[in-house]
Amino acid sequence: MKNKRRQLVRRRSRQAGTTLTEMVVVIGIAALMLGLAVPAVNMLLNSFESESGAKSIISSAMASARAIASKEQRYAGIRFQKLGDPNHPEKASQYIIFIIHDTNIMAYGFRAVEGIQPIKLPDSIGVMDMTIVPTRNIQNPINPSIQLEINQDNLINDNFELIDTSTFSIIFSPSGKLVIQGVRVMNRDGIGDKTYIVPTESNDDIFNKKWKVDAGLAMFYQDDYWIAPTNWGLGPEPSRNSFVIYYTKEFRQAYNNGKPYSGYPKPWNRVYINPYTGTIINEK
Repeated sequence: MKNKRRQLVRRRSRQAGTTLTEMVVVIGIAALMLGLAVPAVNMLLNSFESESGAKSIISSAMASARAIASKEQRYAGIRFQKLGDPNHPEKASQYIIFIIHDTNIMAYGFRAVEGIQPIKLPDSIGVMDMTIVPTRNIQNPINPSIQLEINQDNLINDNFELIDTSTFSIIFSPSGKLVIQGVRVMNRDGIGDKTYIVPTESNDDIFNKKWKVDAGLAMFYQDDYWIAPTNWGLGPEPSRNSFVIYYTKEFRQAYNNGKPYSGYPKPWNRVYINPYTGTIINEK
């Protein structure tokens, strides 16, 4: 009886254990699955580096901005802007920042939405509105004195022009409709660069004065720099209803060769936004 019991225990032990052959098979299957998973992950990451991936990111950001406008019952939107590097804007990373209208700043003043961090665009992709505003209208930014459509090299071959065209906003009304709205982005305290009253400063770490950005205390220059001596194309201007997506590597090469418009090897296809749904509708 005891011998039979021992034999049964041994048989169950062998059944519960794992042989060397079984272990090799399991490890082989796991390695195969990992080998299949890595390319899939790489394809997913690479998809965001493409034009279609950029459109998906922008579309999601616009949908979120419309939701913010509806919830807060204020104008809200997204702002495209490069990190503060006025000497090498062609190399600077570009972000999407969520902004909201704030009359405490000024009639057409906007600031960053608190609690939402900027979204970095893929390094291989950039966005422009293909417009520069050499003369600003302070009283009515919706109608600038001069506004030029970029269609030749000399309109985008200076740093301030590149910063200007890569810095723009898309704004939605409280009802969720795309609108053309005057925009001047400032820090949340509305303290301008030329404020000479009490020496107060804003602790806004998203938009702020140039010296704060240069010191690493904020990310982006506010709209205070469109006249000499710090003319970086950053000032009040109308929001936009279209833009172009470009590949930074090809554009950088064309820019460094002095032919940023004509030397760019791909077509400058303009992307439009449906004014009622806030979605990308077509290109031409």
